[in-house]
Amino acid sequence: MRLCKFFFAGCLSLVSLASHAETLNGLYQVLEPVSSQSPQERDQATQRAVQTLVIRLTGDAKAADGPGLSAIRKDPQQIITQYGYDAGPPESLQVDFDPVSTDRALRQAGLAIWGSNRPSILGWWLNDSTDGSSLVGDGQAVAQALRRAAQHRGLPLRLPLGDLDEQVVATAPNLESADATPLRAASERYGADALLAVHARQDGNQWQAKWRLWLGDNSEQGTVQGSDTGAVADAVMLAISQKLAPRFAVKPGVSTEQLLEVQGMNLQRYAALGHLLEPFGGQPLLVDGSRIVYRVNGSADQLRTQLSLAKLQETPPGEVPAQQPVAAGAQAPVAPEPQAQLRFHW
Repeated sequence: MRLCKFFFAGCLSLVSLASHAETLNGLYQVLEPVSSQSPQERDQATQRAVQTLVIRLTGDAKAADGPGLSAIRKDPQQIITQYGYDAGPPESLQVDFDPVSTDRALRQAGLAIWGSNRPSILGWWLNDSTDGSSLVGDGQAVAQALRRAAQHRGLPLRLPLGDLDEQVVATAPNLESADATPLRAASERYGADALLAVHARQDGNQWQAKWRLWLGDNSEQGTVQGSDTGAVADAVMLAISQKLAPRFAVKPGVSTEQLLEVQGMNLQRYAALGHLLEPFGGQPLLVDGSRIVYRVNGSADQLRTQLSLAKLQETPPGEVPAQQPVAAGAQAPVAPEPQAQLRFHW
């Protein structure tokens, strides 16, 4: 087996990722609305922040209340680095958590962790209110409520421009349809991984929303409600987070160690692939021209989902090229080349 060092390792951080997946900044920083800065209010908001963070990292709404995190609930300070207040609106307690101690506590509790590399979501959001019907465009004031909800639930959300052509496409029938074809065509220029369609209606003092999410060949849907746009947006993002997390989160002690081979590599793709494989502890074993072999820890389904973010294609077993025999007189390799269980190509 031939191990190769990347002579360009120092340059990888300067290369833009080939995939659309985004590294979510502020994953371990949580804002929780408060009505005052009293010690009691701060303690209550801190408990809510812990729960928000655990759901954000695991997708499990019940995980924060489990016995494995009882010590964290009693003393959240052991995973907190600092507090602060954000003027908002709304005024919020800002809690910064330590990533290392937080992840360690979650692993010790036996919980799966969803890393910071997450699929980008393009959100088509139509509001029907007493003021009329409107598509939420990137530059509108109401877009801030959607972005705040997405950040709160740990999702990289993009919004369309909302121009006239897009308003013609983003109608209530199209947003509620199981056929995403019209929206997919309008979404191509944004290059997102997932497509979200939301039709929200105001009904008296309440909002109700129907949502659909498409990621690759998979789709999810649901219905939520809230007291205002911000509340219903948070409910939508929470539901989506809980649907997506099981596809990407890696649980300690359950994942299987296996070898992954990827063909068609270049400098830019090395950076993208290494970043995508971080949650699986990816370690390069062999680099041979445009081919690389990684040791990874994760289920085959999780790896397939993660690699689909970079538009990688799985190589069918029948198309795997046979290893070349050693020519007469040539020196045989010191050790046999590692045999990958999963093979993909760009």
